[in-house]
Amino acid sequence: MERIVIDVEVCQKANSTLVRDEIKDIVMNSLNVIDQLLLDEPIELDKLSSDLITEHIFSIICSLKNNKFQEQNNILRITEGMGFRVFIYQATQEDAATETMQSDSEDLPVASHWILPSQEFHGLWENLCYGSNIKENLLNYIETTMEFSNRNVDSNIISWNRVVLLHGPPGTGKTSLCKALAQKATIRMHKYFTRGELVEINSHSLFSKWFSESGKLVMKLFNEIKVLLEDSESLVCILIDEVESLAHARKSCTNGTEPSDSIRVVNALLTQLDQIKRYKNVLILTTSNVTEAIDLAFVDRADIKQFIGYPDEKAIAKIYCSCIAELAKAGLIKVDPSTTDDKLAQSEATKLIKSSIGLSGRALRKIPFLAYGLFKPIDKIFDYLTFNKAMIKAVEKYKKDELKNDQ
Repeated sequence: MERIVIDVEVCQKANSTLVRDEIKDIVMNSLNVIDQLLLDEPIELDKLSSDLITEHIFSIICSLKNNKFQEQNNILRITEGMGFRVFIYQATQEDAATETMQSDSEDLPVASHWILPSQEFHGLWENLCYGSNIKENLLNYIETTMEFSNRNVDSNIISWNRVVLLHGPPGTGKTSLCKALAQKATIRMHKYFTRGELVEINSHSLFSKWFSESGKLVMKLFNEIKVLLEDSESLVCILIDEVESLAHARKSCTNGTEPSDSIRVVNALLTQLDQIKRYKNVLILTTSNVTEAIDLAFVDRADIKQFIGYPDEKAIAKIYCSCIAELAKAGLIKVDPSTTDDKLAQSEATKLIKSSIGLSGRALRKIPFLAYGLFKPIDKIFDYLTFNKAMIKAVEKYKKDELKNDQ
């Protein structure tokens, strides 16, 4: 029988001076005396038995190594024989730095640069909801990549390029998922690296107004990235959003016998990707809304080509539950647990979910805001049932407005 393994991510407070082993002992002693765990959400630290928890720890989030064991409502009962993998980290408070590069006496903002783990991305992974095992598969890919590299598997025999391509319609969270994946990889790969760095390339800035300069800018930028890669203690994640801007299909760019600037950019990008894949500490994360516009040679280099579509019913329910919990926490709506089990409330919740099919994750997270702003009762706080009905109205209005925009 396969063993259940719980991954425990512990964010240590920035001012805590305890060493990792001490933090691990405090956390495990607290977890060993509870009967069940809430998965994929921060544990309420004040309900744990140790004062040291609230003094030294910012958050604890538990998840399953294999989510097929996950029970309903994200609750897992603790039983004998379960295994724990504990990941302890401190998040940096620094904002992203803007990296510039000079071209034709101009300073171009070519990239944003974060040190990871970053407080800015804390909880982002858990708030991204998908109906299948997308996140689990991506994490398994990262772990496999690092294990193969650590064991010096010959990439000429078994091929992998360290490239992930997420594609699908706008608003489905592809860019956010890349950022969350970079953060998660840094936390999970701590045995290999002491920190992470995320470099988000500004594709549009790399297109120079001067013919043939863009390819040179791409090479120049990747030369700067190679300097970061020389530090083997750092995991460097490169994010290229809307990768079709840099890897546009060359067959649609040819003009006569002279290669266009777009072709030079694609050639430069492919050359650089082939060069940096020899580094053990690099991951290339890319997104696209229009995969048919990407050069086939780039697509072929991607180890994973993952479609990110609109949320299914299960994901919609999870997104709305997190939104309602946040509004209840802020005191903007009143949620009585006994009300949520009421048949009428459940019926309205089901109707809301059904009506929301086809909306992007970005749109779904706007619906509670629209419901509150457009349909809030005068001088009265929303209750759970009324708010569900208001969200149904907000979905209907959102779809009508979108239809008008399309016409």
